[in-house]
Amino acid sequence: MTGLPVTALYGRCSAALPGSAGRGGTDPPTGRDEPAAVRDASWHRARSGQGPGSLPSEDERMNRMLGGAARRPRLRFDGWIAGLGTSSGTRIVLGHWQRSPFGAFSDVMLERADGERLLLAPTQETADFISGTYLFDSVRVVPVDVRVTDGTWTVTAGPLDLRFTTGRRRFLGLVLRAVPGVLARRPVWSTLIDRPARLLLPGVRTRGSAGGGRREWYGARDLLPIRAVSAAFGSTDLGAVAPVEPPVRFGFGSTPSDPALTRVTTTVALPPG
Repeated sequence: MTGLPVTALYGRCSAALPGSAGRGGTDPPTGRDEPAAVRDASWHRARSGQGPGSLPSEDERMNRMLGGAARRPRLRFDGWIAGLGTSSGTRIVLGHWQRSPFGAFSDVMLERADGERLLLAPTQETADFISGTYLFDSVRVVPVDVRVTDGTWTVTAGPLDLRFTTGRRRFLGLVLRAVPGVLARRPVWSTLIDRPARLLLPGVRTRGSAGGGRREWYGARDLLPIRAVSAAFGSTDLGAVAPVEPPVRFGFGSTPSDPALTRVTTTVALPPG
């Protein structure tokens, strides 16, 4: 999502990365008028003892100290975000989520040279959730398939055919890999590193307000440069790899201007009530 930081027990894409898994355990109770993601959040809060009368968790206490939305239901997405530009002016953001309240899935956001913003999502429910969090001019529900082999990513999403390869990890990637996963997943960590991230990677933000009264936090855990790219939209060749310039305008922040693949945990806080 961002990066966007989004499917339920629905359109799961092919995921060739190790550790890819959907949600396990007992299915949560359902309600006719609630999106599945909202039901999941309520169910997980009940399972974790975060109902009325329970003591606040460490995350909640720290978020209250920092003015965060401690009482909001939260959804967590673990996976990868690829951000890249093309010489035609089209910028592409791929979200490849190995674990989420919706199971494993992928989505693609494109911004064309003329500023049109397009979402390609695998199911109607994921399309509704993502378009309720970010801004788009058009939304298409299409099969989204992602395959990863030896550092080469092959993506098919409706009219989009995308292929890119990653390079060797640089210093910042090595630093991010050293961050413990339990820390990277905490919104309080994303809050603390927001300002350094803005200084190191202009356009990038690790927290902010999203659509529908939601809030988001991004906790990066790895960073790899993207090298060679081939991309086509329908019969149109999108050209060679290029910087993500101008920054994409889907939400409160952009991806790094240098094409990159980021391992990230995205936390989305839903509105209270």
